[in-house]
Amino acid sequence: MRSINVLITGVGGQGVVLASDILGDVAISCGYDVKKTDTLGMAQRGGSVITHMRIGATVDSQMIGAREADLLLGFEKLEAARWSAYLKPEATVIVSDQCMPPLSVSLGRDVYPNDDKIMCILSHSGAKVTFVEGQRMAAELGNIKVLNVLMLGVVSVLMPFDKDSWKSVIAWRLPSKVVDINLEAFERGRGVLVL
Repeated sequence: MRSINVLITGVGGQGVVLASDILGDVAISCGYDVKKTDTLGMAQRGGSVITHMRIGATVDSQMIGAREADLLLGFEKLEAARWSAYLKPEATVIVSDQCMPPLSVSLGRDVYPNDDKIMCILSHSGAKVTFVEGQRMAAELGNIKVLNVLMLGVVSVLMPFDKDSWKSVIAWRLPSKVVDINLEAFERGRGVLVL
């Protein structure tokens, strides 16, 4: 596998850091070098959360520069759009349809962009954008908190890591009482993309 630069973004409480830990552990278990950093902006109050992750045979730095991201995984639409300047031409963007307006929108100072505007922002560099009905799918499973693992399931079909490695890391990383529902969410996510 060539090196891959991954951005994972969302808001506090969506499990961005846990998702990046799972992805990193899967890559390491499959023999790859991984460097990552998490930025938490008022995350406990619903603020922006972003992970920069680089995966490859050898990785020197975790930070991804503008127009260097191969993959953007967004758990919230606007947060994904905010990082569009980091996308390489023809990058892959997988984004949940979840909408969690920031305080400026809630206070009426700003307007939350519609899906067409967000699609335009994300695809401006030629990125291939896929919206996932993640919120609905997670709710159907009975727990919206499985959104992060569901979205990892979507991304897993694009990565060169075997399914058993993913499932082992998910089972190891999560408390036993929520492992089964998260494994179910992972499998549901794997069925989203038709390659």
